Amino acid sequence: MINFFGKKKETAGSVSEAMLDPNNIPRHVAIIMDGNGRWAKRKGLPRSYGHRAGADTLKRIVVAADDLGIKVLTVYAFSTENWKRPDEEVSYIMKLMKSYLSKNLLELKEHNVQLHVIGDMKRLHPDLQDTFSQAEAEMAANTGLILNVAVNYGGRLEITQAARKVAEAVRDGQIRPEDISEATLAQYLYTEPENDVDLLIRPGADKRVSNFLLWQMAYAEFWYTQLCWPDFSKDTLVEAILSFQGRERRFGGLK
Repeated sequence: MINFFGKKKETAGSVSEAMLDPNNIPRHVAIIMDGNGRWAKRKGLPRSYGHRAGADTLKRIVVAADDLGIKVLTVYAFSTENWKRPDEEVSYIMKLMKSYLSKNLLELKEHNVQLHVIGDMKRLHPDLQDTFSQAEAEMAANTGLILNVAVNYGGRLEITQAARKVAEAVRDGQIRPEDISEATLAQYLYTEPENDVDLLIRPGADKRVSNFLLWQMAYAEFWYTQLCWPDFSKDTLVEAILSFQGRERRFGGLK
């Protein structure tokens, strides 16, 4: 059978997978998949070409993350602020997400990926909501890499919705206000029970979190690259993990 992800390539260049400490692989990696439009513009192509190239990159990185021992991969596909983009571009991105799942669902299942689409689904077209729900159901029994795809996602919105659910629980007498803790709110986050992000990666040169996983990234290590997302590769991921492994994580304490 031909694998649509492509053949495994030998690592080349200044970094090597063999340099990684297998006992210090970040459990939860988050990626802001940025720079698709800029990548296309530099090549004199429409922005849609960049988004399609970015989808192809995601295929490869999902498998690379699993190969490297990452357990949870959360990717930022479409933010609550992205609705401000031209209608034509938004429509293309939505169609691309549906096409991505319909074409690649079998391969994702064969790689034992467990899919979760996180965000506020209510604004999405019902057909797209159904596509997401069906894909999640078909991969629910898988036990490999957890892939969270953030669609119509905003960190502030997520925390607001979690706080609202806590308030409803108090109103219904399920908990008392004095019993509310960080753990109480955390259980209502989209990423529960794998909330804590170890490593945030942002391609595309920008150095901001863009309303992504604000709660989850309290103690995440940040890694940026000038590369746009379509040029991101397994070697780039290895480079980010090597940087992560060279840092001392104290979580506010002293070592």
